[in-house]
Amino acid sequence: MPLLVDPALPQGTLRDIAQPRLVIDGLVLRPWRRSDAATVRAAFACPDIQRWHVRRVDSLDEADEWITQWADRWASETAASWAAVDGDDQPLGQVGLRDISLAEASASLSYWVAPAARRRSIAARSVDALSGWAFGLIGFNRLNVHHSTANTASCRVAERTGYRLEGTLRQAIKHADGWHDWHIHGRLRTDS
Repeated sequence: MPLLVDPALPQGTLRDIAQPRLVIDGLVLRPWRRSDAATVRAAFACPDIQRWHVRRVDSLDEADEWITQWADRWASETAASWAAVDGDDQPLGQVGLRDISLAEASASLSYWVAPAARRRSIAARSVDALSGWAFGLIGFNRLNVHHSTANTASCRVAERTGYRLEGTLRQAIKHADGWHDWHIHGRLRTDS
């Protein structure tokens, strides 16, 4: 069945370029490397990261699988993830695009910060850098942030980076302690 509207972004928008390094305020976003496996495993041992991301990593092999999947997801243009690193090139956190739709020029953002790196605006700076690249160089029309209404830290990051609260979905996500209502934040390329 033919579409009546052309896709907003063509196939190959991502896969035909190398995943970039993005720099903002002394922070670098770079693709994950296999050498980051120990850091990923340690981050996913954090109870807060487990709580909000609903997964854990039990071994270096699992961390390695988590890292290596991103190259395939970039190539299939379905998702992307960056390590937020400091001047020593050590991962402090993660920011990524999920549920990429080139046809709609949209995606959802995800982010987490390792416990030792919190309270340094790493999530907000990472979201700003990724948003600027996605809206500016790639041409996304809309980016979303979804999180449990109980995740106040994620809500603060979304609001601080210009993602407006647009609504609440009731019992939209299941965490280990049961169903949670879900905030939906959105930002458009045309938002100031």
